[in-house]
Amino acid sequence: MKNILLIGTLLIMVSCKNQSQKTTQNSNNDLAVVEIESAIEPLNFVTSAELKETVYYLASDELKGRATGSDGIEKAAVYIEDKFKSYNVAPYFETYRDHYKAKGMDASNVVGYIEGNDPELKKEFIILGAHYDHIGVVKAVDGDSIANGANDDASGVAAVLAMARYFADKKNNKRSILFTLYSGEEIGLLGSKHLAERLQEDNINLYTMTNFEMMGVPMVDKDYEAYFTGFDLSNMAVKMNDYVNFKLLDQLPQAKEFQLFYRSDNYPFFKVFNKPSHAVSTFDFTNFDHYHKVGDEAELMNYEFMADLVNKLIPAYEAMSNTTTQEIQMYE
Repeated sequence: MKNILLIGTLLIMVSCKNQSQKTTQNSNNDLAVVEIESAIEPLNFVTSAELKETVYYLASDELKGRATGSDGIEKAAVYIEDKFKSYNVAPYFETYRDHYKAKGMDASNVVGYIEGNDPELKKEFIILGAHYDHIGVVKAVDGDSIANGANDDASGVAAVLAMARYFADKKNNKRSILFTLYSGEEIGLLGSKHLAERLQEDNINLYTMTNFEMMGVPMVDKDYEAYFTGFDLSNMAVKMNDYVNFKLLDQLPQAKEFQLFYRSDNYPFFKVFNKPSHAVSTFDFTNFDHYHKVGDEAELMNYEFMADLVNKLIPAYEAMSNTTTQEIQMYE
């Protein structure tokens, strides 16, 4: 996450059993019937082991903090590409790479694509993204100078890759989905800005965009699972809660106070498309003391929590990808 201040505690996970979510078709064909099988019983598709593998690799000392333009971030990009290939997630462009210049450095985003299975709705796109860069090598603390970036944002990358695996396996999305991993976030949201502008030039019909940012540690004393930046700008969080039939997402006062909506990779998409573009996070300013520090290590992440959260998020995006009308809208 780019340029935020730490303060200090909050949220305990409340395990809520997901319930069946339907949208029914009336005589006017307003809505098609959508049965979300994964919401009938708690989804367990995503495992803590796969999330742990991704975070441990991306946050390893071998990658030296994944600074944009470094050898380490190139290794991270290859890892992401290899995951997409193994899941049979197609590249959106000619290759998985979206190349651009970041302050004079060669940089790239990595973009995977699962086409929707409806001939009309597939023309609408849902974007799920996270940044895979971090701040690299910094001033040493007790001999350690690598800011590994496990929570920020290897945790978000792991979530996006796991969701890509799910949708590639199920192939049940009527709308198309882009899985977008950005570099250049830590130096000015450069990767997401470039990609948003490129997709606008391609005239894609963006429905929604979600950015996953710092979600490796649970919050404390909350009755929801994660917070949603820009909560009051659209009905997206409300609809996602409706789709899973429990309070999955809510707003965090500190997120609004520190304007986190504008400080991560959702913002360029909002600015370019003026469509619902938000971030999901569990960093509550008190539950993690290692933001932009060498202590942001893989062993501090709670992988069981992460798997539970991603398994709860997937049915919401599954429902979102299948409603025949665009139920999610910006507020006036």
